[in-house]
Amino acid sequence: MSKLSTNLQSGKFTVTCELNPPKGINLEKLFKKADMLKERVVAINITDSAGSNMTMAPIAVSHLLNHRGIEPILQITGRDRNRIAIQADLIAASTLGITNVLTMSGDPPKHGDHPEAKPVFDLNSTQVLDAMKAMQTGKDLGGNALESNPEFFRGAVVNPGAEDLETEFVKMEEKVASGAQFFQTQAIFEPDALEKFMETAKNFNVPILAGIIVLKSTKMANYLNSYLPGISIPENMIKSLDLNDSDAIKKESVSITANIIKEIREMCDGIHVMAIGWENMIPNILDESNISN
Repeated sequence: MSKLSTNLQSGKFTVTCELNPPKGINLEKLFKKADMLKERVVAINITDSAGSNMTMAPIAVSHLLNHRGIEPILQITGRDRNRIAIQADLIAASTLGITNVLTMSGDPPKHGDHPEAKPVFDLNSTQVLDAMKAMQTGKDLGGNALESNPEFFRGAVVNPGAEDLETEFVKMEEKVASGAQFFQTQAIFEPDALEKFMETAKNFNVPILAGIIVLKSTKMANYLNSYLPGISIPENMIKSLDLNDSDAIKKESVSITANIIKEIREMCDGIHVMAIGWENMIPNILDESNISN
């Protein structure tokens, strides 16, 4: 069993974060960040060409992190692969000792750095869960027998801020039925929204890690409000970042993030921190939130 699964199944408050692979072969910066976070988080998501911007395949990074004693969560999308390739990658991941897998559909290529790329979307995130569940019982999606069974701790995403929560809960229920064993959420900025969401979500009896984005500027906050579905950042929070000094902005960002974590800590099973380049601030955020691994 992975440390992530052990922690969540035992009810221990769990912290994860994420790192983006490089657009090239030099992993020095990523390893430096991962080593710094090793004692503060249980596992690290390795993204799958986030935002449809091409980067190193996450399976390679995940494998190398395993060798450094850092537990990865492999993100896998349905955007770029058909069901043959997805199942092949899942078998490869399990063979390399990567058991934590988070499924998502993925952003359309038109929003990334190769807008002319043809999207695949043969399987959505729920169907990737179906594939993992089937493979663990010895069958592929075509019903063909596997020579040996891979092992996974299966994760999925959910959006507590979705405009239509009823539909979001239907999707969540489908993911649980397809084998989701934990969830990571879209970023939370309003604790009341998470509290409302959890009133129903807790009935699924699946651990939920609340998403936390570290705000870096008013520009970033306004962009998230405008373009990311389900995100609502209060105006007073945005105004508090309207500072001229970069150190003051970072200090305020740490304070904002820590306050959100303190407010939601009792509502969820853990947090998933998305620092987007400010990973060196995660230890300070956790310290101010009174969270230790």
